[in-house]
Amino acid sequence: MSNIIQIPSLFDMHVHLRDPGFTHKEDIISGSKAASQGGFSGVACMPNTNPPVDNPDVVKYILEKAKQADFKVFPVACITKGMQGEELTDFKALKAAGAVAVSDDGKPVESKELMERALVEAFKSGLPVISHCEDLAIINGGIINEGEISKSLSVKGMNRLSEDSITAREVALAYKTNTRIHIAHVSTGGSVEIIRNAKSNGVKVTCETCPHYFMLNEHELLKKDADYRMNPPLRTKNDVKAIINGIQDGTIDCIVTDHAPHSVEEKADFLTAPNGVVGLETSLAATLTALYHTGLVPLNRIIQLMSFNPRRILGLPDPEEFITVDLDEEWTVEPEKFQSKARNSCFKGLTLKGKVLHEGDF
Repeated sequence: MSNIIQIPSLFDMHVHLRDPGFTHKEDIISGSKAASQGGFSGVACMPNTNPPVDNPDVVKYILEKAKQADFKVFPVACITKGMQGEELTDFKALKAAGAVAVSDDGKPVESKELMERALVEAFKSGLPVISHCEDLAIINGGIINEGEISKSLSVKGMNRLSEDSITAREVALAYKTNTRIHIAHVSTGGSVEIIRNAKSNGVKVTCETCPHYFMLNEHELLKKDADYRMNPPLRTKNDVKAIINGIQDGTIDCIVTDHAPHSVEEKADFLTAPNGVVGLETSLAATLTALYHTGLVPLNRIIQLMSFNPRRILGLPDPEEFITVDLDEEWTVEPEKFQSKARNSCFKGLTLKGKVLHEGDF
C-alpha cells in the first residue's frame, strides 16, 4: 500500500566525493547522481582529496566541475595545509573562494594548541569547524570497535576513548574560546553524553551521526566483510540506544551519510581494506526504517535532521525544492544498481521501508 508525500529536499553536510584525485572511487558527477537518487539536492564535500582542498584553486575546481551536475556542491576546506596538522590554511581566502566550512576530516588535528587557534580564526572568518574526533595514539592500528567482537575475531580494536577524549577536548576548547564546534560522525554513548552536557552549559556545539550508527552494531563484523568497516566503527548495542536517545532529545542535530566510496578491489580484504561505506542512496530509507516506522522519531524531526539543520549549521538557506517519497514502499538494497561508482554498502541485502520516487516511478 502506498503512502506518498512530498517533503523538503535533503542536504548532507558530510560526504566524500573523491574528486580531485581519487575519481576511480567516485567523482562529482557520479556522486551527484547518487545523491539525487537518494533525495538530496545538495551536499558538502570533505577535503581529503588529492590535492587536498587547502587552497582556493581546489575549491574553485570543485565548484566549476559541479556546474556540470544538476546538483549543489559546497566544498569543505582543510583546517591545516596538506592536512598535516602543522600550519593553518588561509580561512578568509578559502571562504572567499566558496568554502562553507573547514575540517581535516579523515584525520584529527592532533595539536590542542593548533585546534584552539583554528577555532578562533575560523570563527572570525565565519566558517564552522568540523572535527574528526580521534586520538591516533589510542587507535594505534585498530580497525574495528574494541570489545567482545574484536576479541572473538582476534582483531586489533579501536577503543572508544579515542573518540570520547577528543570530543571532550573540542567541547572544552569551544567553551574556552566562546566559539563554535561541530562534531562529526558521533558513534559512542560517551560522546553523546559529553555533547548533551556541553549544550546544557551553553557551549556552541552541534553534532551529527549516520544511519549505520543507529541501525547496526559491531556484531555485523562477524561476517569478516570490509563493507561493515568504517571509522568510527560500528559500536555496541548500548551505543546504538544512546545514539537514538541523542536524536530523540535533540542532542544530535543532523543525520549525515559520511558517504565514503571505495572500489570493490580496495574493499576485498577484511583486514587491509580502507575504512568507509557509501550511504547517499540508502540514507533516508534506512532512517525511516529504523526511526520512523518503529515509532521512535516523528517524521517532522527526521526532516529537521536531514534537511534544515545541516543547511543552517553551514549558514545556507532553507530548501526550496521538494522530493516525493513513498513512506511505505519496501525495497531491497542492491548495490549493483547504485548510481554511485562504489558498491561498499553496509545495508546491502537489507529490506528497507521508504523510498524516494523519481519520474518514471509513478
